[in-house]
Amino acid sequence: MFTGIIESFGTIQKITQEGSNVHFDLSASIAFELKVDQSLAHDGVCLTVVNVTSETYRVTAIEETIRKTNLAGWKVGKKVNLERCMPANGRFDGHIVQGHVDQTGVVKGISDENGSWLFDFEFDQSTGNVTVEKGSITINGTSLTCFNSGPGRFSVAIIPYTYEHTNFHQLQVGDLVNLEFDIIGKYIARIIKGYPTA
Repeated sequence: MFTGIIESFGTIQKITQEGSNVHFDLSASIAFELKVDQSLAHDGVCLTVVNVTSETYRVTAIEETIRKTNLAGWKVGKKVNLERCMPANGRFDGHIVQGHVDQTGVVKGISDENGSWLFDFEFDQSTGNVTVEKGSITINGTSLTCFNSGPGRFSVAIIPYTYEHTNFHQLQVGDLVNLEFDIIGKYIARIIKGYPTA
């Protein structure tokens, strides 16, 4: 489990295809602290560490993960947001994040608000995912608060610290981002809608 508070960047050094799997080798300041079989969120995608050196590590993504996230567009040199799992005695500084991306969204607008930035996003609403005004959303692994919520759209405001210490400063209009919707909201929606009958 994660909280959506980004602790470091990882920089992609190498991408290797092996069958339907893709291996990503990354450098990171926390690499020496990692261990094999550890879960680590990369732009909000929970991936398992399979190899570690003093400065780099490797994770592997399966075909379904590639299909449901923006990993297919990752390139060597890209910076990704990293968060290790929350320790049992840790604080919830963000919100409950599983590291299971629900779908991708598209950056539709970026506005410089003279001290902060306003990002507008759109997503395919046919999936049934929703946001609520002042509710939580995870974008590329970052816990944020929604506003201007509507069918298939929402906005977030980014303060300078978040802008500099996450890869939001790299985003451009048209980019795909990973979205994980609030787990509590998803459970409520399932209860209300029920399960499809045969």
